[in-house]
Amino acid sequence: MGLLSNRIGKESLKAGDHIYSWRAAWVYAHHGIYVGDDKVIHFTRGRDQEVGTGTVIDILLVSFAPKRSDTPCPVCTNEDNDASTEANGVVSSCLNCFLAGGALYRFEYAVNPALFLAKARGGTCTLATSDPNEAVVRRAKYLLSNGFRCYNLFKSNCEDFAIYCKTGLLVAERGVVGQSGQAISIIGGPLAAVISTPFRLVTTNIYGMAVMAVGVYCASRYAADIGNRRDVVKVEVEDLTAGLASGRIRAVENQLVVPAESPAVTSVAA
Repeated sequence: MGLLSNRIGKESLKAGDHIYSWRAAWVYAHHGIYVGDDKVIHFTRGRDQEVGTGTVIDILLVSFAPKRSDTPCPVCTNEDNDASTEANGVVSSCLNCFLAGGALYRFEYAVNPALFLAKARGGTCTLATSDPNEAVVRRAKYLLSNGFRCYNLFKSNCEDFAIYCKTGLLVAERGVVGQSGQAISIIGGPLAAVISTPFRLVTTNIYGMAVMAVGVYCASRYAADIGNRRDVVKVEVEDLTAGLASGRIRAVENQLVVPAESPAVTSVAA
C-alpha cells in the first residue's frame, strides 16, 4: 500500500482487516470486514442490494453494480445468513462474491494528516486508530447475528459499518453526515465549489480558483473525518444492539440518536 493505491493481494489478508473493492467506473466502493476463512461480513441495504437511497438515484447505482450470477456460488453458501440477517442487511459472503470481480484494497487507519490529505478520494483511509483485530472480528460477527441499524447511503452505509467494527465509534449528532469518507467526498466536492465561488472577487485566474476549491474540499474532508470529529462516541457492540432494541439508542429518520446521559456510550471528544 502507498500514496497512490491501497491495493493488496489476498495472501496478505488478516482477520480483522477492513477491505473494499471499487465497483464499475469507480462510482463507489463496497466495504466489509474480513473475518478469516475466506469470509467477509458486510452491510447492505438488504434484498441483495449493496447500496440504495430509495429514490431515482438508485437507477444509476444499480446500473454500476456488479452483475450477479443466477447460479449459486459453490463456496459462498450463505450458511451464516438467514431471513433476519437478510432483513437487517448485515450479511456474510465469501471473498470472491464480495469482490464481484473487482480488485482488493485495504482501508488504512491512523494515517498521518499529510497522507490523509494527499489521498484525494475519500473512503480509503482515516485518522482514527483501529482497535485490536480480535475486537473487530467480534463486533462484525455480533452484528451479523443482531443487526446494525437502518441503512442510509449518506449516514449509515457499508463504510460506516466497517469503520464502526474497526473503532467502535459512531457519530451521535443529528443532521450531519456519518463517518463514511465516500459520503463526505460526495458532499465535499459540491460544497467546495459553492464556498470557493466568492473567491472570484480575489482572483479570476482559473488555476487560482482550482487551487482554492481543492483547498476547501481537503479541509472539509479533514474536519469531517471520524478521527478528527468532536461529535463521536464509543459504543460497545452489545450496548448498541441492546440500546436500539430498548429504545435507549434510537434510529430516527434513518439516523442513530444517542442520549447524552446514556450509559451505553463513552464520549471521545477532545
